[in-house]
Amino acid sequence: MKRGFCVAAAAGLIAACAAFAVPPALAAGPMVLKISHQFPANTDFRDTIARRFAQEVEKRTNGQLKFQIYPGASLYKATQQFDALQSGALDMTVYPLAYSGGKLPAVNLTLMPALIKNYKQAYDWENADIGKWLEKYLSDHGVILVTWVWQGGGVASRDHPILVPPDVKGLKVRGAGKMIELMLQAAGASIATFPSNETYSAMQSGVVDALWTSSASLMSFRLQEVAKYVTTAQDHSFWYMFEPLLMSKATYDKLTPEQQKIVMDVGHSLQKYALDACKADDEKVAEVYGKAGAKVLQMNEQQFLEWKKVAQQSAYKDFAAQVKDGQKLLDMAEAVK
Repeated sequence: MKRGFCVAAAAGLIAACAAFAVPPALAAGPMVLKISHQFPANTDFRDTIARRFAQEVEKRTNGQLKFQIYPGASLYKATQQFDALQSGALDMTVYPLAYSGGKLPAVNLTLMPALIKNYKQAYDWENADIGKWLEKYLSDHGVILVTWVWQGGGVASRDHPILVPPDVKGLKVRGAGKMIELMLQAAGASIATFPSNETYSAMQSGVVDALWTSSASLMSFRLQEVAKYVTTAQDHSFWYMFEPLLMSKATYDKLTPEQQKIVMDVGHSLQKYALDACKADDEKVAEVYGKAGAKVLQMNEQQFLEWKKVAQQSAYKDFAAQVKDGQKLLDMAEAVK
């Protein structure tokens, strides 16, 4: 009996040691996270951001975090992604935040016409009061901001160039966000609303006469094939959109502290790539549209100020009146010079 007891005890000790020899995270296997976005695979820098993020995080976590990437709205429709993120059904997305302006009106600030004048001002939000507010606001609504991505954009049009507010009078247009569209309506345009991945068919069929979108989307959705004119973001643009890499807070909270740090470090490291890619796209639009036979134009300072005046009388006024602390938020944003 004594010998049998010793054998049993030894076996139990060996089993216990074996259990502790493999960390629980490894024993459970890797966590696989889904990243969804609406942009074309391999031809759009926003897709590249998702892929670079996934590769680097997987490397730094020794494979304990893995990723499945769903480009081209193949998992969720463009406008469904934020809700899926909030509920925890989706782990991550590269997302034009103003798409959620109907549900969360305050985020319309991230596509406010003529509020952002250049990339430096846009990225300076991160360390300013307005950036701290935005990160907390998103976190309070179940979403973690991982990578800041601001992108300039321009307008592609079918029948005549667009540089100043009178140029849109009587046209059917798409601005991609409520605040831009309030300004365009104030200038005399009528509005069509749809996500950017539907822009080609909309312009080809005449659903719209002109549309504003990011420089990347002006090219990746091949709008040069259906537009005769483009005004690029090379010089001045009233259109700067926040399109960050986001993570569900439900997913983030499941990560270990070390994994959370890796996610945020990698996310932040991609911001220089995003900025450089955006600037390159602004330049490339002129080349791509010129080669396709379209007339390429640039907006100057005076034309920008004409748009800003219309925006202040329409979009800014509406935002201040309709959004809680709207004027305070506008003031915080405009304090970033």
